[in-house]
Amino acid sequence: MPRWDLMTSTEIGAAIASGIDLAILPVGATEQHGPHLASGCDTISAETIAVLASEKSGALVLPGIPYGCSLGHTDKWPGTLSLHPMTLTQVVLECCRWLQKNGIRKVLLLSGHATNDPPLRSAILQLRYEQPECQYATMGLWEISTRARDLYLRDGDDIHANRGETSVLMHLRPEMVRIDKAEDVGDVTPGKVFSYAMPATTPNGVVGRPSESTAEDGEMMVRAIVEDLEDWIEKALAEGWPEIPDACGPVAAE
Repeated sequence: MPRWDLMTSTEIGAAIASGIDLAILPVGATEQHGPHLASGCDTISAETIAVLASEKSGALVLPGIPYGCSLGHTDKWPGTLSLHPMTLTQVVLECCRWLQKNGIRKVLLLSGHATNDPPLRSAILQLRYEQPECQYATMGLWEISTRARDLYLRDGDDIHANRGETSVLMHLRPEMVRIDKAEDVGDVTPGKVFSYAMPATTPNGVVGRPSESTAEDGEMMVRAIVEDLEDWIEKALAEGWPEIPDACGPVAAE
């Protein structure tokens, strides 16, 4: 398995020396997921999908960061432990600085939680400045492909603990799901121009229809998402730097 934390120093060094210069850093969250889904959902999903998708290519997968930027859940429901956005940015910066020292030149920050995105992009802005020889990307599980997005957002755009998230865990870690406790809540955000914290949009911390979740649905989702992430990894391993075009003057009008 390409798990950094399950490999020895010698094995990690050999993998990098062989040309595997891509590492995936899963970034999850520990936060409430309603009455039916365990608080580690986002971390387990991102970490497991990263490992499954890396087995074919050998890309290295780091231990997932189990805390994200979850301030929008507030303290209304028990279970949420959130980092400040600047703290998450700093944690990612320090991890990636060490990756560069180890010889890693390509990094994917794979997020299992939507509001991790601004801190992760802030980290990339700083890293591109500090490490111009390295290549960085970030995306959420639902952004891996159009297919992944469509599967995750079948029951709303501003989803949380919904059908997709619940089905994935029913397949990967069924002990984290209490499906008999699932309560559906519709997405009230379509047409809104502002974004809102969870207490303004849901009575129970859920948005979507988790009652429709099944392990079979989760197996289908994981298979599709892993396939699409495998394709992304293959392209990332092969991708070189853009070829800078020659500058030219303005085109003369005819």
